[in-house]
Amino acid sequence: MRWQEKAAGGGMMDELHPQRRVAGLHDIRFDGLSDLLLRARGCSVIDIGCNRGHVAYDFAMNGARLVHGCDIDASSIQAARIWFSELLHCRSQFEVVNLENGPKSLDVFGPEGYDIVLFIGVVHKLKRVMTADVLRSLIAEFSRRTITYFGWNGYTEDLQMMDDMLVGLTRVHTSELALPGRPSAIWKRR
Repeated sequence: MRWQEKAAGGGMMDELHPQRRVAGLHDIRFDGLSDLLLRARGCSVIDIGCNRGHVAYDFAMNGARLVHGCDIDASSIQAARIWFSELLHCRSQFEVVNLENGPKSLDVFGPEGYDIVLFIGVVHKLKRVMTADVLRSLIAEFSRRTITYFGWNGYTEDLQMMDDMLVGLTRVHTSELALPGRPSAIWKRR
């Protein structure tokens, strides 16, 4: 099958003609969360569901000292590793992780917490494949790992669920700048 046919009919295109993995654009997913970039200098950051590391890279460029990221797609993680291989000022680690395995899926990063935890455009996907109990325990693990700020983007219907599941964190900012029904929010450790 030629790459043009793949583009028209779905499936991954060849490496000379890469295909988008997600529906949202980087700027739209991050709209309403950019205040966190102002707090990146010297921080540790994890981007859960990092895709190809675009948002994580923005944090590194704004002075984060450590950036970790995970995604289920191996080619995306490879792309993030390549992006970060050029950055000498920032320690990084990107891993292929299946969040369906619950809290233990983050064990590859060790037990440490992060100044900033990012969970952008992922929860609606996990709700399709996880039980409510496993999702609750996973988000509780994200809470435990959040030292200062937790940034999220998703659908309006999931905002209250996130408020309820983020233990020890208080929502301090909500924005609907990007798209109606697709809020971004920031929680802070109490």
